[in-house]
Amino acid sequence: MQLTTYWLEHAWLGAHVEPGVALDIADGRITAVRTGAEVPEPGAVALRGLTVPGLANAHSHAFHRALRGVVQLGSGTFWTWRDAMYRVAARLTPENYHALARAVYAEMALAGITVVGEFHYVHHAPGGRPYADPNAMGEALIAAAADAGIRITLLDTAYLSSAIGDRHGGEPPNRHQLRFSDGTADAWAERVSLLKGGELARIGAAIHSVRAVPAAQLPTVAGWAAEHAAPLHVHLSEQTAENEACLAVHGCTPARLLADHGVLGRRTTGVHNTHLTDGDIRLLGGSGTGTCMCPTTERDLADGIGPARTLQEAGSPLSLGSDSHAVIDLLEEARAMETDERLRTRTRGHWTAASLLRAATADGCAALGWDDAGLLEPGALADFSTVALDSVRTAGPLPRLGAETAVFAATSADIRHTVVAGRHVVRDGVHTLVPDVPSALSEAIGTLRG
Repeated sequence: MQLTTYWLEHAWLGAHVEPGVALDIADGRITAVRTGAEVPEPGAVALRGLTVPGLANAHSHAFHRALRGVVQLGSGTFWTWRDAMYRVAARLTPENYHALARAVYAEMALAGITVVGEFHYVHHAPGGRPYADPNAMGEALIAAAADAGIRITLLDTAYLSSAIGDRHGGEPPNRHQLRFSDGTADAWAERVSLLKGGELARIGAAIHSVRAVPAAQLPTVAGWAAEHAAPLHVHLSEQTAENEACLAVHGCTPARLLADHGVLGRRTTGVHNTHLTDGDIRLLGGSGTGTCMCPTTERDLADGIGPARTLQEAGSPLSLGSDSHAVIDLLEEARAMETDERLRTRTRGHWTAASLLRAATADGCAALGWDDAGLLEPGALADFSTVALDSVRTAGPLPRLGAETAVFAATSADIRHTVVAGRHVVRDGVHTLVPDVPSALSEAIGTLRG
């Protein structure tokens, strides 16, 4: 068993910043956390700055990265943005999606992200024809994460209809959505059961939304997740139009529909949870269903500001995601959750910096099924990131205020190191596996433009 020691100039240990910490690592896990290490011991790898547990990006659509900048032209709505998204989705193949996702996940590593929850629904070839390997697209994403050196929870998504339709079933997928659909939830379950995890990969499930999975088929997806003890995610009440359609057809809100069909619970995370009633909040909190906030996407798409603080107080654990990748910066997502709440309530200080870091680390990892990550303690997976405390954004505050500096001043540009399973994936701001990430992004995105 090979032992590696990392010396941390400063470490956030969950409640405070500790100077001079040595982490001993073997077989990808932390075996000891030794405080009072004033200088690096011989052979130790020195990480200068503030080291925090690896950041967890709990909600990603990797191919949306190709939309950055493009969808900022002019005005529009979520629905016009969706048309641009469909055009990119139509050009994806297993080969070019692997290239794009590898570059996107490498960008995440540069931003200190060590695990991503990929909400994956582009399953089949254009027109809906399955590939010879029915999981070719999902396996491309798993391989891309490994090639970029980060962990992935592939949240394989059931997407069966284009709209709620009526009480008997949803409307058929439109021509853009045919490649998303397996036809039925049973067929979805049969396909997803063929996927395999690994050291850096776990398999989860997702319900795209109540508009995309008919009510009668919700229990099949929830049942698969329960049987496999897998995380289950769902876009929930992102748009008021979704709520209105659900009320018109089912006479209840989307949250109530999910509750009535066995979807809510401690392994489930609702993504966005923006337009909720007080009853919805009680349902989510009372069942322990998590909430993944994606503030940079929610404001980019003009979705609205969700009741994150009220949800947490009701019992819903919070995590964070970069979703459409308008930016990839989990520190900004954490900061934005607090500052958006300030705008909504016109008061300050809804979360401490430590609480926001927990949402970005341990609670995000738990939402993705990595309960053994997100902490700097013995037995935890050896995933961590280091934030520079001497950049133009972070210089000045005392190191003991490192958590506040990281959350309220730093950006992804201040990530100096990223370590996953004890392996140095980003060293001094350079990705060790994808040496030129900007070129990889440009080439992959350029291919999708045709």
